[in-house]
Amino acid sequence: MSKAADMAKVSAKGGFHLLWGLVLSTVISSVGTIVIANLLTPDDMGLYYIALAAPTLIQNFRDWGVGAAMIKYSAQYNSKNQISKVKSIIISGLAFQVILGLLLNLFTFVIAGFLATSVYERPGIESLIQISSFILLSGALTTMSMGIFVGLEKMAYNSVTMVVQSIVRSALMIGFVVYGFGALGAVAGNVISLLISGLTGGLLVWLIYRNLPSTNQQSLSVFKNVKIMLKYGVPLSVGTIVNGFLLQFYNILLAKYASDALIGNYSIAITFAVLITFVAAPVTTMLLPAFSKISVEKDKETIRSVFDFSVKYGSLLVVPVAMLVMSLSTPAVFALFGDKYEWAPLFLSLFAIQHLYSAFGTLSMGNLLDGQGETRVRMKLILLTAGIGFPLSYFLISQFGVIGLILTTVTARIPSIIISRIWIWKNYDLTLDWKFSGKILFSSTISALITYLTINRFAFSYWLQLLVGFCVFLFTFLVLVLLTKTVERSDIDNLKNMTQSLGPLHKLFVFFMNIVEKIMNVFGL
Repeated sequence: MSKAADMAKVSAKGGFHLLWGLVLSTVISSVGTIVIANLLTPDDMGLYYIALAAPTLIQNFRDWGVGAAMIKYSAQYNSKNQISKVKSIIISGLAFQVILGLLLNLFTFVIAGFLATSVYERPGIESLIQISSFILLSGALTTMSMGIFVGLEKMAYNSVTMVVQSIVRSALMIGFVVYGFGALGAVAGNVISLLISGLTGGLLVWLIYRNLPSTNQQSLSVFKNVKIMLKYGVPLSVGTIVNGFLLQFYNILLAKYASDALIGNYSIAITFAVLITFVAAPVTTMLLPAFSKISVEKDKETIRSVFDFSVKYGSLLVVPVAMLVMSLSTPAVFALFGDKYEWAPLFLSLFAIQHLYSAFGTLSMGNLLDGQGETRVRMKLILLTAGIGFPLSYFLISQFGVIGLILTTVTARIPSIIISRIWIWKNYDLTLDWKFSGKILFSSTISALITYLTINRFAFSYWLQLLVGFCVFLFTFLVLVLLTKTVERSDIDNLKNMTQSLGPLHKLFVFFMNIVEKIMNVFGL
C-alpha cells in the first residue's frame, strides 16, 4: 500500500503540473476561440473545422504507436535507472517521428485537391487543406516531446509547451482574421502555432537529454529501439488508424448531411467540452507511466491499489464536472455568443454524456492494459467499437445530422467498455467499487437537476446564471456526497496524502478538507 501511496503522490504532482498547463493554455485558447467565433460566420467556422479534418486523419499514420511506446519505455527504464536506454529511446523516437511526419506532410499537400473536391465536396478549401497539412510535421515534434515529458514525469515542460502554443495560436488567428483572411487566417494561425510549439518541445527535450547522467552502459541501437517500440505500438496504431478512419467517416457524413452552420455549432460545443478535459486529461496522462512501472504478476497488491485509486478519485473529479457542464451549457454558450450558436448548448450536453463513463473505470482501463503490454487486447476493443460505429453512424447521421453523430460516439463504445471490464476482472482479478460508482452518479445527477431547475426558474442574466448555477451545484454536490457517504474519512486522508507534494497548494487543499471534516463532525457522518 505504501508503494501505491508513493506512486499516487508522484502522479498527483505530475497531474497538477499538467493541470495548470491545461487550464492556462485552454483559457488563452478559449479567449482566442471566442473572439474568432464572433469574427467568423458559422459557415467559416464549419470550413475551418473541415479543413483540419483531412490532416487529422492522415496524422494517424504518423505515429504507429511510438508515442505511447516512448511513454512506457522511458518510464520503465527510468524507474530501473537504465539511463542509457532512456537516452536511446529519446533519439530513436525523434528520428522516427520527424522522418515519417515530414513524408506524410508532403503527401497530404499533394493530394489536397483530391480531398477537397472528391471527399469533402468543397473545391474551395484545397488551399486550406494544403496549409493545414503542416500539422503533420509539427505534430511529430509534439508527440515525441510529450512522450518524453510524460514518461520521465517532466509535466511542467509539457505545460510550458502547451502555453506557448496557445498564446501564439490565439494571437496569430485573431490577427489574421482581423486582417480579413477569414477561415484561411484561422487555419494558418493554428498551423504556425503548432510548429512553434513543436520546436519548443524539441528544445526542452534536448535540455532533458543533456542533463541526464553520463553512463558507460551500452544502449540499444536506433533500429533495435524502433523495432521494440513498433512491436509494442503497432497494435495500438492499428486501433488508432481504424478509429481515425471512423472519426473521419463521421466527418464526411456530417459534411454531407449537415449544414456548415450546424457544424460550426458543433465545433463550439466541442470547445466548451474542453472544460471536462481539465480534470480528465491529467488523470489519464499520468496513469500510463504509473501502470508501466509495476507488473500485475509481481506486484498484484500495488497494482490493485493504484487501479482502485485511479478509478475512484478520477471519477470523483470527472463525473461532477461533466454534469456541471451539462446543467450550465445554455448560459455558458449564450453568455459568450448570444443566440448566434443556438444549437451548441444541446450538442454540448449530449457530447458530455460520454465522460460519465469514467464512473465505470474508462479513465483507467486502457492505460492499465497498455502499461501491462496488452496492446493487442486494446486493438481488438477499438476494432469492435469501429465495427459498431461505421453502420450505426451512417444510419444516425443521415437521419439526425450532428445529433446523430453525437449519439453514435456516445453509444458505439459501450460494448467495448463492458468487454474490457470483464477481461480485466478475469485476467487481473480487478473489479470496481460499484456502490461508489452508483453514489457518484446519483449525487452528480441530482445536483445537476437542481442546478438546472434553479437557473431556469428566475430571469437572471446569463452571466448571473453561471455564477448562481456553479454555487448551487457545488453546495448541493458537497451535501449529497457527504450524506450518501460517497466520500468518507478514509478518502479525505488519502487525498491529503496524495497532495503532499504540491507545496503551498497542499496547505490550501488540507484547509478545504478540514472544513469538510468539520461538516462531517457536525452531522455525525
